[in-house]
Amino acid sequence: MAGAQTHLADPRNDSVLVHLNGKLVPRAQAMVSVLDSGFVLGDGVWEAVRVVEGRLVFLNEHLARLLTGARSIALDIGRTREELAAAMYETVRANGMNDGAHVRLMVTRGPKSTPNQDPRNVIGPATIAIVAEWKTPDPAVQTAGLKLFTSTFRTSTPDVFDFHLNSHSRLNLIQALLQAIAAGADEALMLDPHGFVASCNSVNFFIVKNGSLRTSDGRYCFKGITRGKVLALAHANGILAEETDITLADVYDADEAFATGTFGGVTPVRSVDARTIGAPDLPGPITRQLHELYHAHVLATARG
Repeated sequence: MAGAQTHLADPRNDSVLVHLNGKLVPRAQAMVSVLDSGFVLGDGVWEAVRVVEGRLVFLNEHLARLLTGARSIALDIGRTREELAAAMYETVRANGMNDGAHVRLMVTRGPKSTPNQDPRNVIGPATIAIVAEWKTPDPAVQTAGLKLFTSTFRTSTPDVFDFHLNSHSRLNLIQALLQAIAAGADEALMLDPHGFVASCNSVNFFIVKNGSLRTSDGRYCFKGITRGKVLALAHANGILAEETDITLADVYDADEAFATGTFGGVTPVRSVDARTIGAPDLPGPITRQLHELYHAHVLATARG
């Protein structure tokens, strides 16, 4: 089994230093209280960023999304964007990372006086953890592709659970993935409340038909930074791309399909609900072109 987050194993990760509340500590000693808001209720926000040639790629966009999410749930991080960026770079440098690494910044509302949902019971500042790991996407996924299964768990409306909020609360997405795994797939494909295709359980989803690119209208899917970059690259390179309603029938009839995410970039999809999508050789031509365009854009950003 493989997934959009599948990476090559690296023993160096056993001894990385974790940035926890302003201090660098060995991974085995990086712990938070059982009364922490994140542990008790998943009350917090997070971002994940790639390290490429010494740079945290698209860091400004990621931190902007984090701060927007924190404001929307009245979470006082207690750190400026510049301070968060400095802490992330400190973590990367302390671990001697220059390339092939992935950094996850996690912020919770902080420790509580008692394990319940009331945010007024918070007794300390926000908990801030930064985990940097050596992570390289498994190249085999580019030719094997992802197998998706359409879950009965749907993405939700913003008044129920806002998919544009990068929240620690992920139980409905885990439930969708569990269904997919039980069905022998790698990832779940999730529909929106109206029955149209929204996204996968951890990444965004695209199809290609007759040389044109299509993805969901954006109301009920992740507000993916990679998704936005791929749409912009398609428009800039003469590939027709639209955000619109997509049915499962459209997916089954697609010439190509792929997923997008910070870690894997552009990842081809092999099948959906055991139906092969497009030709057997992966990636397809449009997927390959966008994979190469996105990779070049990441390198140009890192070197810029």
